[in-house]
Amino acid sequence: MFSIPSLQKLLVLVAIIMAVWTAFKFIGQMDKARRGAGGVKRKSIWPWPTRADTGDASSRIEQTQKCPKCGAYVPTREPTACGRADCPY
Repeated sequence: MFSIPSLQKLLVLVAIIMAVWTAFKFIGQMDKARRGAGGVKRKSIWPWPTRADTGDASSRIEQTQKCPKCGAYVPTREPTACGRADCPY
């Protein structure tokens, strides 16, 4: 029922495996270079959040307060002027 595959079939199988392995290696190198160059950090491909995804968001959240004159929200730690003459910041 099962027999040894022909040499041609084995060579095609090896070529396919090598092509897939080379493609994954190339994609990994591109991703590593992009992360090393200060690119945007990618989120996980999983539909549920990972520990790395949830930990980073809390460090980037800032408290803001509403400007009484223009209504724009400015950071509480370092409020900056909005450009209006009557801006209190």
